Amino acid sequence: MSRESTIVEKAPEIRDLIERFLVLLGEDPTRAGLKGTPERVEKSFRYLTRGYREDVEKVLNDALFPIEYNEMVIVKNIDFYSLCEHHLLPFFGKCHIAYLPNKKVIGLSKIPRLVDVFSRRLQVQEHLTCQIAETIQQKIEPFGVAVVMEANHLCMMMRGVEKQNAMSVTSSMLGIFKTEYKTRAEFLNLIDRERKQS
Repeated sequence: MSRESTIVEKAPEIRDLIERFLVLLGEDPTRAGLKGTPERVEKSFRYLTRGYREDVEKVLNDALFPIEYNEMVIVKNIDFYSLCEHHLLPFFGKCHIAYLPNKKVIGLSKIPRLVDVFSRRLQVQEHLTCQIAETIQQKIEPFGVAVVMEANHLCMMMRGVEKQNAMSVTSSMLGIFKTEYKTRAEFLNLIDRERKQS
């Protein structure tokens, strides 16, 4: 049985839990505005957590190519959406990825898909950043990988400190990006160029 069919099988149980949750909040799940809400929320969370049911190998789909190229590969401004594992509230922003190839590259369209696989799970931004970097390092064994993620967290914006303009920035630097200041600085300068021009 596939992971997707397993979660579909559990849908009635999840809907019952959501209905019970509404009751515990003091709501009436039978009122007009909430009719169908348990089903909508179940489908929504199934979609928002689909990364648990995706296989990195299938996503990359053998899109690893041998090549003699020794300059930095950068894919920046990748939109991502995730759910904070502490409050189940969204966080979202941009992901910037670079690697220095060592005889192999990843098909460019696969990099944003890899970001989606890990972001569509319950996450903390720090762990998400490392997962992406470590997976690229493992799959193509480049000379180094750099990942920077910038995000707004609704758990900071809507509750708690309620700071609407606070942005969280995390990074993971592996290989040459960790050991060589010049390589790291080149990457950070390239992803920051648009901000400096605006």
